[in-house]
Amino acid sequence: MERQPLVRVRVWDGWVRLVHWGIVILLGLSWWTAETGRVRLHYLSGYGVLTLVLFRIAWGFVGSDTARFGRFLRSPAEALRHLRHFPRREPDREIGHNAAGGWMVLILLGLLLAQAGTGLFSDSGYGDYGPLAKAVASETSDRLTGLHHRIFNLILAAAALHVLAVLAYAAVKRHDLVRPMVLGWKRLPAALPAPRLGSPLLGAALLLLAGLAVFGISRLG
Repeated sequence: MERQPLVRVRVWDGWVRLVHWGIVILLGLSWWTAETGRVRLHYLSGYGVLTLVLFRIAWGFVGSDTARFGRFLRSPAEALRHLRHFPRREPDREIGHNAAGGWMVLILLGLLLAQAGTGLFSDSGYGDYGPLAKAVASETSDRLTGLHHRIFNLILAAAALHVLAVLAYAAVKRHDLVRPMVLGWKRLPAALPAPRLGSPLLGAALLLLAGLAVFGISRLG
């Protein structure tokens, strides 16, 4: 069978890449500030995470084709079928997330939203607390603070699984998943349709609205 020519296809818009690498940086900053007692900077980092997550959720409904949940979320059965075929070395034909990767995106977004959400109610014990901590009973704030710590461990586990999956795809299937998330494009068979990219102005407006919403929440306390 004759191999189809490969062409450069833009698969990830700048907004998706901003969220991806921004969260990587902010999670590292959140860990460091928590370990070193820089509580106020820790809260600022958390506000940044919450802003990016809220934006990404909105972008998942109105953004680029590869960013939309309706385009990359498939049934769990299809995800399992994809994983069964993982050992096969075959050309990369995925325009966006594959069937298994889509569920990982949803899990990570859910964990990040829960992490940032519980942080709003947390009490550091050193005189600094989240903007919503005084809106609930102290016992509830304490429980949510403990949950905030435990969710971070789940995020670390999910992130480690994500990294291992990327390395496995590179080693077993020879698929480079990192460069497209850095540059935005990858080489795919010419017969595959190029995805529609979302409006940059709409993305900027949504990010601004998410930032304003988080700023408003931060001022409640």
